[in-house]
Amino acid sequence: MTAETPATDPSIEALPFEKALEHLEEIVRKLERGDVPLDESVAIYERGEALKRRCEALLKQAEARIQRITLTADGRAEGVAPLDVS
Repeated sequence: MTAETPATDPSIEALPFEKALEHLEEIVRKLERGDVPLDESVAIYERGEALKRRCEALLKQAEARIQRITLTADGRAEGVAPLDVS
């Protein structure tokens, strides 16, 4: 059996945004308390990094799907265009 690293943990890749964020917030709380042994701190920090990347990827995917409605000169909807967030 091969050990999964946080960066390749399939359980992280399967998490929906809300669950990934929930797990990440729990890690932050544990690390902020400062009562976690060093070895465990390093391991959960690495998992937190993987969770952060998962959340960022899911947000990027959602952002790519958001579109804005384009209007005609008289204000009627005529179609959609990609949302420009820059």
